Amino acid sequence: MWKTTWCLMVLTTTCWHRGYTEEGGNVENPGHVSVVIVGATGDLARKYLWQGFFHFYATNVGKSYTFSFYGGGLASAEKGTPLLFGILKELTCPSELTAERCALVKDQFLRLSQYVQVKTSEDYENLNRQIQQQLEQEGLVEAGRLFYMSIPAFAYADVAEKINSSCRPSAGAWLKVVLEKPFGHDLGSAQLLTTQLGAFLQEQEMYRIDHYLGKQVVSQILPFRKKNNKFLEPIWNKHQIERIEIVLKETLDCKGRIQFYDQYGVIRDILQNHLTEIMTLTMMKVPANLSSSQEILQNKLKVLSGIQHIEKSSVVVGQYQGYTTEVQEELNKTKDDFSLTPTFAGMVIFSTNPQYEGIPIFMTSGKMLDERVGYVRILFKNNIFCIQNYNNVQCKPQQIIFYLGHGELQYPAILVSKNLFKPALVNSGWKEVTEHKDISILGLALSDYYIQTPVSPREPYYELISNVFHGRKDSFVSVENLMASWAFWTPLLDSLAHTYPRVYPGGVASGNLLNFQLHGRQVAFANEALVNVIQQGQEENFQVMQGKYRSAEMVSAWAKELVERLASDLQAVAEEAVQKSGRFHLALSGGSSPIALFLQLALHQYTFPWSSTHVWLADERCVPPNEVDSNFRSIHDQLLQIVRIPYFNIHPMPVQLNERLCVDEDGGALLYENEIKRHMNASSFHYVLLGVGQDGHTASLFQESKLDDHGERLVTLTESPVKPHQRMSLTFTAINKARRVGVLVMGKRKHELVTQLSRIKGESSKYPITRVQPTNGTLTWYIDYDALLG
Repeated sequence: MWKTTWCLMVLTTTCWHRGYTEEGGNVENPGHVSVVIVGATGDLARKYLWQGFFHFYATNVGKSYTFSFYGGGLASAEKGTPLLFGILKELTCPSELTAERCALVKDQFLRLSQYVQVKTSEDYENLNRQIQQQLEQEGLVEAGRLFYMSIPAFAYADVAEKINSSCRPSAGAWLKVVLEKPFGHDLGSAQLLTTQLGAFLQEQEMYRIDHYLGKQVVSQILPFRKKNNKFLEPIWNKHQIERIEIVLKETLDCKGRIQFYDQYGVIRDILQNHLTEIMTLTMMKVPANLSSSQEILQNKLKVLSGIQHIEKSSVVVGQYQGYTTEVQEELNKTKDDFSLTPTFAGMVIFSTNPQYEGIPIFMTSGKMLDERVGYVRILFKNNIFCIQNYNNVQCKPQQIIFYLGHGELQYPAILVSKNLFKPALVNSGWKEVTEHKDISILGLALSDYYIQTPVSPREPYYELISNVFHGRKDSFVSVENLMASWAFWTPLLDSLAHTYPRVYPGGVASGNLLNFQLHGRQVAFANEALVNVIQQGQEENFQVMQGKYRSAEMVSAWAKELVERLASDLQAVAEEAVQKSGRFHLALSGGSSPIALFLQLALHQYTFPWSSTHVWLADERCVPPNEVDSNFRSIHDQLLQIVRIPYFNIHPMPVQLNERLCVDEDGGALLYENEIKRHMNASSFHYVLLGVGQDGHTASLFQESKLDDHGERLVTLTESPVKPHQRMSLTFTAINKARRVGVLVMGKRKHELVTQLSRIKGESSKYPITRVQPTNGTLTWYIDYDALLG
């Protein structure tokens, strides 16, 4: 009944001989291993998995372990068997095997493989009995079972439950379950999937695969950095690195994958997993022990924990021209239906890690681009100023490139420009390239690089299958890293949900349409798209208007022009204050409305006197200042970290004292008040910029607050009706002492409020904003047309 089982030993390691793996203590005794590919006749299995398992078998056959291979599917054995063997007959042998040896090994592999139906719990029980019978009849000791889930993620939990209840190996043998991405589509779904799988499988039994971690160049990033540490250590930092680029370009469209792709898009499909994993390997601290999976995963997690929250303004997205038509055809949509799913994304990311702080990390990927290529480029600052002979190697870019393959070079390689250093080979399986094609890679001729490449190219799935057997968990995605990655990407994905991507023709026809450039810490397309201009009507004739609102000055315009005018007015006030007193005291509110102003000030008011400006807060939420909800964090990210302002001129509100938040006894409000009195004459700000909430509050002075209890206090603690409830705020006394006060009101949702306020004479307890009446200063309302006209 049973076929003769052929012997195979996986690559020998010391820990295997000792019967112990680093990853949680599984005993790896020589014995029999049952491999089950669930989804064995699907596209992934047909293209990569069977070839990977066969390659692994073929390069190690004739050693100590014995194997059986099962191709599992929903179809019956009668239908599935011919499909499976049609796949197996097309397998190719490793190049190092002779034709005779290849034929023998392939015949062996076919004998060891069979199709089984795995649809119901009974099917898994039958598979379990089949494995047990083989072990008993052939007198084999079970080493373990490997299940490879080549199925959609929504089916993972169901299959995991069946494996757990009906097909676990015997006592003492290991179980390993390999899971293909996607692991959820956002943080919530990833958490749910993790919980569902955790009910049936232990974390050490799961291997979440990202096949880019199996690419030969990617797997050698850490060994390269460690081997060349004496050269890299002095330059692998913010003082020497100009930028990091992580790029994956594809020439293919999405045909045949639309049902999946239209739900995920390029960011979920490529950036959240492949490129994020590569980024962590590039930026993580090199572990003392490269064989320690635990240390590697912990160091990767630190990188993810240190990347800054990314705003929508730090991303550009595009969609190739034929994509919507493909969606309409494959998903049976009407001709009026269009998709907002991006097929291209480019962005800039920054890290809070002191080693990399301020270095722009460009990450980009797209479909239907001009070439298929992937690389990581670390471009270093070249401080040499060349007077003549500009072709001298010292005058050229200094860079290291981890080249994943394809493109003009065609083969995977690590390239180091010759004006940096001559690198050591990463290991004996790599060789130095000395004969160069007449081509350039990222601005340098090949002859200007030291180049090393693998002696024998290997497919990623072969490498990763080998790592599964060895228990190399660092080649896979841990649950902690998965959650940290989704925690970073989910807010961005939510903010982009209704963004219209730039349409591009695709291929070389796109020209420079997708080039994007850095402005401070934001990015924008470098070239204007050619679009049909639709006449919008009379609003096109509106320019900046001035008038009166609630007996005070009012400036109105469309949002962009309004922000430009406010920034210009602020600069004029600042220059006047600096000329008179040598300093300018500016108090800023938080919220979403001022963000556009912050960016205008940072990126376009080039002559603003920042070196003489003191920045204060009008109010603050009682949260740690590094959290996203913090007003200081928003002002810091959008303004302070971009402009050159003296450190001691920045005055965040002390909401966190004695490891507590806004506790009255800690006296934070009084501390801030005393600081105001110490720095400015008569406690009078030159300018206070306020916003106004839809309920009429301003700063953190709410209707429910005891607004009359503050007396002459300048700063107080307040309570917000929404979370986080506790706040610290300037009082009306402090605001009304200011020489100038501006109130910025933007957006259609403020129209009703603007209308209501226009009807109120004097003060109203219902609307705290009406209490803003500078005693000896001026008040100006900046209201955009959306808020004014509705």
